[in-house]
Amino acid sequence: MGAYSQGILSNNFIFTAGEGAIDPKTNQWVGGDIKQQTRIAMENVKAILEESGSSLDKVVKVTIFIKDKALFGAMNEVYTSYFPRDPPARSTAVTDLLRDDMLIEIEAVAAI
Repeated sequence: MGAYSQGILSNNFIFTAGEGAIDPKTNQWVGGDIKQQTRIAMENVKAILEESGSSLDKVVKVTIFIKDKALFGAMNEVYTSYFPRDPPARSTAVTDLLRDDMLIEIEAVAAI
């Protein structure tokens, strides 16, 4: 495991680390296609927020790192299901990720 925190509380906000498709119970890589990886990453973000006393409804900013811009549409289908109303500000960057089979990493900032 790396030298980082999954989330940091500061000035009534929670800042999450980048989350990928890792099963929090086993700390093992799950992988899968972009939809599956997006769902798992969002569930991990959601769990961190809830553990800190926040929720997806309080997210103000999301940053998404995606491996290939061709995956954006499929990722966005899953992502938007987590923010059906009043979505937060979002940035998406196409970049190389830590694992060859890692397609997405998601981080969020939410109010407490």
